[in-house]
Amino acid sequence: MNGPDDGRGGRDEHDGREERQAGGREERQAGGPARIPGPRGPADDLDPQCAPPPLPEPAPPAQPGRAPEPRSHAVLKSLLGAWALAACSAEEIQAVEEHLTECARCAEEALRLRDAVGLLHPEDSLDLKPLLRSRVLEDCLVKRPARIPVPAWARPYDTETARLDALLRDFGDSEWETPVRLKWFEEERRQTRRTTVAGVIGHLLTVDGMIASALGLDDPLGPGAEQERGPAARTERYWGSAVEPITRQVREPWREQGHTLVRTVSFAGRGVAELSVDYGHFALALGDAFLERAFECWVHAWDIAEAVDYPYDPPSGQDLHRMVDLAARLLPSALAHRRRAGLAAPARGLVAAGAPGRTLHLEIEGSGGGSWDIALDSPAAKPSAEHTVARIALDGAEFCQLAAGHISPEEAAVGQHGDREAIRDVLFAAASLSHL
Repeated sequence: MNGPDDGRGGRDEHDGREERQAGGREERQAGGPARIPGPRGPADDLDPQCAPPPLPEPAPPAQPGRAPEPRSHAVLKSLLGAWALAACSAEEIQAVEEHLTECARCAEEALRLRDAVGLLHPEDSLDLKPLLRSRVLEDCLVKRPARIPVPAWARPYDTETARLDALLRDFGDSEWETPVRLKWFEEERRQTRRTTVAGVIGHLLTVDGMIASALGLDDPLGPGAEQERGPAARTERYWGSAVEPITRQVREPWREQGHTLVRTVSFAGRGVAELSVDYGHFALALGDAFLERAFECWVHAWDIAEAVDYPYDPPSGQDLHRMVDLAARLLPSALAHRRRAGLAAPARGLVAAGAPGRTLHLEIEGSGGGSWDIALDSPAAKPSAEHTVARIALDGAEFCQLAAGHISPEEAAVGQHGDREAIRDVLFAAASLSHL
């Protein structure tokens, strides 16, 4: 049975339930323990209290031109290896290089790493390509022609002295003292003379001095040198007057004299080519003398290179053709000189100056080659194809070796046809063009 107290008890229970609900709301508002949520319903999406927390906002993109974030010392130091190998990005390179201006230790480490990277490259050959110099000079002259050009007849001398100077540039004291055997043809046989690399350059210096004297320049032999006529006499005086053995110091006066000769004829103009240079028993026009000195320089450079066991190329085809042409033009005079000395067969008949006479056809093969008709009976005679009595053919290098006296006429590999006596006389005349 229920009494009056039962109704009060129901109200108390109801009031207690409301108080607990109100207390729960106060706890939630005060940050108290949250209730465990139940399953979400569609209506919960409209309840702000049930919304999920917002995601963090992404960092704003870097603006172009904006300075990069500063990096720490440790990070920049770790980039030094990549920086030395050029493997960094542009921003990293900028950051590292700015750091190197502030940190002495990292700057020293960077220098060491750069030096180490340099050692990783493969070794390059120190031998330059033979045609490199001529290609560079040709390219320079095409782009900017010389205001005062070197005369065409002096260019072979300028080229050959430069080539020999390039060979000598890296020689040590031992190479300058290397024995060299000079060879030339005289008295129907080959002559030799032993000297050193320095002695060869001294020989070139004194013989080139004959051109210097013709141009009014200082003679390397000094006062009184005019009494020494001819290459052999001048060379013997120079070698004999040396108080001490000739050393590498001879290179500087030789190259300076060569530069002076080329510079002088370049400024002198066209008429200077007609000057005469006295060689003792014969004379040459200045243009031919420069060509003869170019040939001599190449021959002796060949001797030096052979002595030190180093390869040396012949002149360019154009220059070699000029040298061969000079030798071919000198052959009739050399033949007449040998005939007067009783070393060659007498002329078959008298030929008036300018009249056609017996002729030998000379064919030079290879680079710098060509063909020439040689008058046999007189230097003043006119070569004529109709009066050709003999033909000979030689390789260009073989003919130059013969004209330099490096091989005898019997050793030359010659293709020949016709008058044997005329062929022999011309070959011996070619060998007689050589001198010390």
